[in-house]
Amino acid sequence: MDNYRKQLEEILDLAIEKKATDVHISPGLYPTLRIDSQLTPLTKKAILSSQDTQEIAFSILSEERREQFLSQRDIDLSFNYQEKARFRINIYYQLSQISVAARLIPTKIRTIEELSLPSICHQFAKTPQGFLLVVGPSGQGKTTALAALIDEINHTRSDHIITIEDPIEYLFEQDKCIIDQREIGEDVRDFHRGLREVFRQDPDVIMIGEMRDPETISSAVTAAETGHLVLTTLHTNTAAQTIDRIIDSFPPYQQGQIRIQLAATVLGILSRRLIPCLKGGVINAVELMVTNSAIRNLIREGKTHQIDMVIETSSEEGMISLNRSLAALVKQGLISVENAELHSTNVSELRMLLKK
Repeated sequence: MDNYRKQLEEILDLAIEKKATDVHISPGLYPTLRIDSQLTPLTKKAILSSQDTQEIAFSILSEERREQFLSQRDIDLSFNYQEKARFRINIYYQLSQISVAARLIPTKIRTIEELSLPSICHQFAKTPQGFLLVVGPSGQGKTTALAALIDEINHTRSDHIITIEDPIEYLFEQDKCIIDQREIGEDVRDFHRGLREVFRQDPDVIMIGEMRDPETISSAVTAAETGHLVLTTLHTNTAAQTIDRIIDSFPPYQQGQIRIQLAATVLGILSRRLIPCLKGGVINAVELMVTNSAIRNLIREGKTHQIDMVIETSSEEGMISLNRSLAALVKQGLISVENAELHSTNVSELRMLLKK
């Protein structure tokens, strides 16, 4: 086991040194890093056998966690690596063999400015109650953006913050706030139970790592209604799609009620994309919906397809359309036209903006 743990540590050290975002350990392949969005095999290492990947995976797991993994066939956990870095790890079976995917979590929590998030995010961090969602595909920095907001609250308000995460990613150092971080499977059974219990714990701010089911969504919206600031993520692409996904997760007889609740509580929806930069690294493109009376009416009336138009025509209120964000990055020479089109949800509109 010691030899396999040493193998793992050498791979993780390289990931930290090369500023990789992800590590992949799969049988029949070289250990592989994701650097600047590109998969990069470590060809100076040996190709991994099925035995290698299993023993590397088991070197991370406690006996209890190993039993849990063998029972359910995959497991999420956070891994503190020698005070150098934290990793969010998923161990899973594929073709009856074990693979490992690890996401590198920087030890330093970056600020709103360092992440190039819209400046209106500072206002969200000051808001005493409401519902704020950060959305986007997997691996686009949703949790990193939430961490920046939570950390700003930590340094500017005297509140009780409770996070419910699966697994815990960023560790917050308490400043002006009390921060309790609860991990699914370790500190609480599931998101729904964690949210049910949270009302007895006197929170001001609640961060939910991810909304996965109608019970969690319903509890989150209720928490926002009852005087709490609730921050969470969802795997959706746009603000309009996010509202639809939330409402569609409920049976038809409940959808009218959830529309009314959402219209009253949603503060904003921030969608992030991390795009390869022509100068190296990745850069942030965003869509931002800031809820105003027009947006609230559209949500209540089920006219979410019109939300994109409101975002497009409300830049003076801090709203940003994804295409305008992408077009600005192209015009500044920061990203290629090809990558802008790849990440756009309306390519013809983007091309029109680039011609202006």
